[in-house]
Amino acid sequence: MTERPEKLSENRKDVDPRVGQLITDRIQEQTKILLAGFPCDEGVAINNGRQGAASAPAKIRDRLKKLTPDSRMNERHTLLLNKTCDYGDIKLSGKLERDQIQLGDLISEQLKEDRIPVIMGGGHETSFGHFLGYVYTDRSVSILNIDAHTDVRPLKGGRAHSGSPFRQALEHPSGCCQSYHVFGLSPSSVSAAHAAYIEQRGGTVRFNNNTDLNTVLRCLDELESDSVMVTMDMDAVEQGAAPGVSAPAAEGISSKLWLELAYQFGKHPKVTSFDLCEVNPKFDRDGQTIRLAALTIWYFLRGVAMQMGQT
Repeated sequence: MTERPEKLSENRKDVDPRVGQLITDRIQEQTKILLAGFPCDEGVAINNGRQGAASAPAKIRDRLKKLTPDSRMNERHTLLLNKTCDYGDIKLSGKLERDQIQLGDLISEQLKEDRIPVIMGGGHETSFGHFLGYVYTDRSVSILNIDAHTDVRPLKGGRAHSGSPFRQALEHPSGCCQSYHVFGLSPSSVSAAHAAYIEQRGGTVRFNNNTDLNTVLRCLDELESDSVMVTMDMDAVEQGAAPGVSAPAAEGISSKLWLELAYQFGKHPKVTSFDLCEVNPKFDRDGQTIRLAALTIWYFLRGVAMQMGQT
């Protein structure tokens, strides 16, 4: 008589766990990572960009939850995911400045508890709200951005937008922004005045043809600040790999470099918070950009898991 194979549990958690089964929706004492969505693209509209990024956080989250822990470091990755809380999307008022303050309050709470906030935008106006978290914590920070654009434009009619967050941070009266460094820039999308503005304030400007892993990590290592806020704008990636963005560029860095950067940022002890911006599902092709965005978060969390394993 032939033996029947052992029947697998109907719950796949033990044999085929997914991120969505391992993370929680409640902040606990052990929580190390807080995932949150900032579903806003009001700043994109003010900046005359194409709207649609507001729907990105929910779609990125859904895709992320379907991924598995890395089997090559399963125990370590799973442990980190068990210490990850999905806060959900922040409920917005529709008033950009008010909503950025709300995001800053949330991030400040996490920084005070030594958690790492991971924010899914939204347009790049997300990053000014992200920065406000350091202001409200009275904590100095350096900002490292991977982006096709410098995003240091002046306000428009006194209104903040997706192209102004890092000018706002650099000029904030708190003085909390120690420096700003941007890599992956598209030469056809950066004015000489904006590049000079950053360099005159001690920052770094690197175009996509001069952006590689070692250059970025060397900058990160050499920063005097013990706190580094990392932001990654999906439009830095070549359009063929990431078509669904708010402001597409025909040239960019490779998705391979993009993911390796996300991993190394998670792994680096100076990185205290992270955001991913400008994914625009409205213009995506077959969910391609959403998949890359979810994998970006996955790689960042994998890097944090490696960091925890070294301590």
